[in-house]
Amino acid sequence: MRSLKNKGIILFDGYCNLCSGSVKFILKRDKNDYFRFASLQSEISQEYLLDFKISTELNNSVFLIENGKVYDKSTAALRIAKKLKGLWFLFYVFIIIPSPIRDFIYMVISKNRYKWFGRNTECFLPEEKYKHYFL
Repeated sequence: MRSLKNKGIILFDGYCNLCSGSVKFILKRDKNDYFRFASLQSEISQEYLLDFKISTELNNSVFLIENGKVYDKSTAALRIAKKLKGLWFLFYVFIIIPSPIRDFIYMVISKNRYKWFGRNTECFLPEEKYKHYFL
């Protein structure tokens, strides 16, 4: 597994329009060059998931790896928001809501994301200026 000290690694569904749009959103607001990205369909993501003993069949969640820990679903999303420039860090206040409630809402969106936002036929590829953010 590739170790990236002092970086947050986001594993996302590269075919999902909502997920790809979220990556673009994060890239524009990534203060301090903190995040690195890999699509869940990539070999590197599969390695990370195996290292954390997470099923590589999962593609219905975003994963955030920070300081040797992995976060998923709403917790990952809120921890990501906390690191973005602007007022997005304010969303982190929702961390006080119990995770089963937050994750229920997250999973409703996740299960309908292709229907509501569409699905790409090819995995997301970043613009040239953002390629160094991708593993």
